[in-house]
Amino acid sequence: MLQGQKGSQTGHAHWLELKPRARELRKDATLSEARLWQALRGKKPGVKFRRQHPINRYIVDFYSVEAALAIELDGPIHQTQVAPDANRQAYLEANRVRVLRFTNDEVAASFPRVLEMIREALQHNTPA
Repeated sequence: MLQGQKGSQTGHAHWLELKPRARELRKDATLSEARLWQALRGKKPGVKFRRQHPINRYIVDFYSVEAALAIELDGPIHQTQVAPDANRQAYLEANRVRVLRFTNDEVAASFPRVLEMIREALQHNTPA
């Protein structure tokens, strides 16, 4: 089990290892990530989200500690890494982190629908 509230914290050793990569990912955000971040930042959906947040050995695209909700945006690379993504999701869910996945194409083509799905997930938040 992860340390801290609902799996939100990463051990110091993992943090030191992942911190530079998380910063790099924030700097090199995709257009879909940048667009979604503008909608999530500053508690716009009612809870605070973090961008490129380490959880143990993984970095999730967006994470709300309060809601224990991770949001992942998948680009074309994820079509070839199905097993690693499934392992990552299983790990997060085993540690009480709900995961919403969207493709970059979904964010581009159906942004209002993506935001509505996030709002619904936040409304149906059942903290453990």
